[in-house]
Amino acid sequence: MKLKDQVAIVTGASRGIGRAIAQRYAEEGAKVALVARSAAQLEAVSAEIRDESGMALALPADVTDHNAVKRMVRRVEAELGAVDLLVNNAGAFNCIGPTWEVDPELWWADVTINTLGVFLCCREVVPGMVARGKGRVINLIGGGTDLPLPYGSAYASSKAAVMRFTETLAVELMQHGVMVFALRPGFVRTAMSEYQLTEENRRWLPDTAQRFEEEKDVPPTEAANLAVEFASGRFDALSGRYIRVNDYKGDDLDQVEAQIPEILEKDLRTLRMR
Repeated sequence: MKLKDQVAIVTGASRGIGRAIAQRYAEEGAKVALVARSAAQLEAVSAEIRDESGMALALPADVTDHNAVKRMVRRVEAELGAVDLLVNNAGAFNCIGPTWEVDPELWWADVTINTLGVFLCCREVVPGMVARGKGRVINLIGGGTDLPLPYGSAYASSKAAVMRFTETLAVELMQHGVMVFALRPGFVRTAMSEYQLTEENRRWLPDTAQRFEEEKDVPPTEAANLAVEFASGRFDALSGRYIRVNDYKGDDLDQVEAQIPEILEKDLRTLRMR
């Protein structure tokens, strides 16, 4: 088992990509704390993991609430142990439409969940990692990180911010033995992406339905497999950088590993103004 006895926190673990990551971590021997706002869904996923002889703890919490995040992390430490792995997966993409027409509060809500949630979880978990001189943080990025995402400005802006945050935090933590990565899962069919299929949202994001119809979506298990490799230490040399699921085929990560010297030499897989 690649993650035997490691303690992991996975946010947004009640469904979709987060659920897949939590399940794979448990399969690899990790003790997993599942975090999301939906208590019932979390408990269902936790029960599934325990039924497969894994160890899981369901912890309902709002990642944008600092006190809630503090309580969640303290409970993980008390019941599972010191945190080795943090996966910031919780996210939102509810604000869709022309930037000058969308509801400002909805726009800010997406940004808050996608960025403040990442910061707060890191803020509470990273000190323990620094004290122990080890740990790994994985932040989920997405569409709009490297290219414009018309009619999804809140999501795009926030995910680009998460990428820059990942780079910055990685540099700060370099001397402390803590690694930070960005994982781009590709186009995955989740409740968040299916929301784009409503009649109103199709008007602004027509490509979503077309990609589903053409079966161009990526299963969440691909992101989960990559998250395991990040957590195992295989790509520690790429701390502060991203890997996209679409960069390789299936489980063939050897090609990405072979590219590490070139990635470092040319300073690739980052946000840079060239």
